Amino acid sequence: MTSIDAHQHFWRPARGDYGWLTPAAHPQLCRDFLPEDLAPLIAEAGVERTMLVQAAPSEAETRFLLDVAAETPFVAGVVGWTDLADPRAPERVAALAGPKLVGLRPMLQDLPDDGWIARPALRPALEAMIAAGLALDALVTPRHLPFLRPFLVVWPDLRVVIDHGAKPDIAGGELAAWAEAMGDIARESRAFCKLSGLVTEAGPGWTLEQLKPVVDVLLEAFGPGRLIWGSDWPVVEEAGGYLAWRAAAEALTGGLAAAERAAIFGGAAESFYRLRP
Repeated sequence: MTSIDAHQHFWRPARGDYGWLTPAAHPQLCRDFLPEDLAPLIAEAGVERTMLVQAAPSEAETRFLLDVAAETPFVAGVVGWTDLADPRAPERVAALAGPKLVGLRPMLQDLPDDGWIARPALRPALEAMIAAGLALDALVTPRHLPFLRPFLVVWPDLRVVIDHGAKPDIAGGELAAWAEAMGDIARESRAFCKLSGLVTEAGPGWTLEQLKPVVDVLLEAFGPGRLIWGSDWPVVEEAGGYLAWRAAAEALTGGLAAAERAAIFGGAAESFYRLRP
């Protein structure tokens, strides 16, 4: 089974469309992060392929990522962005579609309307995504889950993966409502979930003991067949780094059968994103 990192980013801040990426907020990340920076890390981790995910709400960045992916053999696919609320969204989706584009990601966590995903105006864009065989990455936090849950029921034919486990409040320890909502979503829908971004939510100095209850909730809710490991590199460099998170994820899933671990670290991503060999 191929080992896949299902969530990583590349960026060049000088391109100018990363509004969240400021020296004050993220001094460690305000530089170029490109394939030559990631290659040695995935080699050491035994990762063979990656999913390249957008980090700016612009089609210009998506085209930049598609260009990088075309020149980078280990990138299996790109999750891009377009304005799904634009009346011309179906045409925009069609214009971006190609062999490397496997999904789109509206940056829901940054939008002022927590219920944005349920807007009727998105229907043409979502129908276009289904027709093009594209998945949707849901970048959400716990406050979005009451809106995401009915959305998933209404759109059963849209493949959806929840990024970063919906960013539970690991540092604050407020997990009960999040755990209940994730269990409901997993039971009522076909959604997948990414085992990614958790060390960022735990904060500096995180421990396996902090992460274990969260991973256990996700494993129980989604099972190994719908749980997808991702690094969230280079953001993970703010919370211990790529290899530390990889080792932690392997330790936290060490009690599973070999086939179940293979699903989390590659097979589920292949299935969800419909990756070509």
